Amino acid sequence: MTEKDMITMSRKEARRLHIIHQTLERKLTHIEAASLIGLSDRQIRRMIKRIRQEGDEGICHRTRGKTSNHRIPKKIKYRALTLFRERYTDFNLTHATEKLFEVHGITVSDETLRLWLNNEEIPYKKRKARKHRQRREPRAHFGELVQIDGSHHDWFEGRGPICVFMGYIDDATNTVSGRFYNYEGTMPAMDSMKRYIKRYGMPQSVYLDKHTTYKSWAEPSIEEQLADQRPMSQFEKSMAELAIDVIHANSPQAKGRVERLFRTLQDRLVKEMRLAGIKDVEAANTFLTTYLPKYNRRFKKQAASAADLHRTAPHSRELDRIFCIRKERTVRNDFTISHNGALYQLEQATRAKDVTMEARLDGTLHITYKGQELSYREIPARLTKEITEAGLTVQKKKFCIPPPDHPWRKPFKRNRGLKEQQPVAI
Repeated sequence: MTEKDMITMSRKEARRLHIIHQTLERKLTHIEAASLIGLSDRQIRRMIKRIRQEGDEGICHRTRGKTSNHRIPKKIKYRALTLFRERYTDFNLTHATEKLFEVHGITVSDETLRLWLNNEEIPYKKRKARKHRQRREPRAHFGELVQIDGSHHDWFEGRGPICVFMGYIDDATNTVSGRFYNYEGTMPAMDSMKRYIKRYGMPQSVYLDKHTTYKSWAEPSIEEQLADQRPMSQFEKSMAELAIDVIHANSPQAKGRVERLFRTLQDRLVKEMRLAGIKDVEAANTFLTTYLPKYNRRFKKQAASAADLHRTAPHSRELDRIFCIRKERTVRNDFTISHNGALYQLEQATRAKDVTMEARLDGTLHITYKGQELSYREIPARLTKEITEAGLTVQKKKFCIPPPDHPWRKPFKRNRGLKEQQPVAI
């Protein structure tokens, strides 16, 4: 049997051919055949006409074996594969097709690219299988819950220092905000939260892990035990002053949205910064001002409710006062205060026994008492032999060196025997 005598058809076409033969033998009417195949009787008459003219081969589609009119030219295909090998090997397919269109003007779907790569046996990044977990329904309103976390990663791929991305994602809309910092601590957390509030307003609640920055693990003091309170971190105190509820997650999976955000950014953002030549934190934060709006347009979704639960942000000066590290210190009799190894002199007399030291985000130090700022100046922590600003001269303390025959220098000898009994005078 030659190749021309062979007819390739699908099971669906073979079933249709059988029904058409029954119709040609007048065992079925056109209407009955149309009902069995699921076509109109007019289409049945057309199929019968083609089979009478061309034989059983007429049941096959006319475009079978022909090149599609929408086929991408081979020149563009090989250019896309070459670019993928040279620049986008570690990109996922969706990200790679986006860059092929944005940078090189090549329009191709991710599934088409997948087919090309499989045919050429080119390895590409594949999605890993995930463990099944029960889904938590997202909040219905924008600003109702914001998930916050810090991602420690080699964001610059060795071109710059290791840094932390403080990421924020809204639970209802997946709106992303964030900034790079040198470390994850109280100051970066406060600074990033302050920027978020200025941009969107104050959310109803925040979802965090149990890092020491966000949750205090100290033992409660006697005053806290009497007041039935638990110790609070500096970040929690700022959130309490803004009436923002703080919820601590018991596992990374509980705050899965921000964890998935980091997985996406560690893939996409790292490669985008590589293409842009970003090497330091300052340049990366500048890059985020244009990248995050584009990211949100691509991945943000519509909330179930149109209401925005963000509250209006306080004045900038009020935020500066709230987002700071506070510590209580005692005022000495000479109106000086010791703090972090330095000594501060109050400029005016006060009845305050204890004051609050506020280390703010801009690096300044403020001393307050009942909300009122006190003027001060830093003075030397210890007086030296040199003349101080007050005009006092203090001599250094002289140490006495004992002579060689001093009892302190003699070895201690323990008297193991009994003392002789002394005669008693009568």
